Amino acid sequence: MTKRKQLKPSSKHPIEIKPWHGHLTVSVKGQTIADTKQALLLKEASYEPVLYIPREDVDMEQLQRSDSTTYCPYKGDASYYDIAIGGTKSKNAVWTYEDPHESVEIIKGYLAFYEERVDDVLKN
Repeated sequence: MTKRKQLKPSSKHPIEIKPWHGHLTVSVKGQTIADTKQALLLKEASYEPVLYIPREDVDMEQLQRSDSTTYCPYKGDASYYDIAIGGTKSKNAVWTYEDPHESVEIIKGYLAFYEERVDDVLKN
């Protein structure tokens, strides 16, 4: 088995993670899937910032683990979830790094949502 390349954030590829101060809810078909005031904001290089929600603030019963996985050399292996009530629109709508690289270990136990694969994301 080939070992995957692992990279650390740097000035050429910065990653900043900090608490996001606000109330965040995610819903599909009128059902709240996530509701938190404890999100983390991850800013990585030139990518759009991503809000990560603590697992305990997500209704995990609404999620079904998918077979999809991806690898990021900066963060590690990502696992994905479907939101069943969202149908095909919500396939692989959620991702998480269950064992992230040490440099981003703070996101362990957090999930992120693709906003275009859910019906509503409210940020107050």
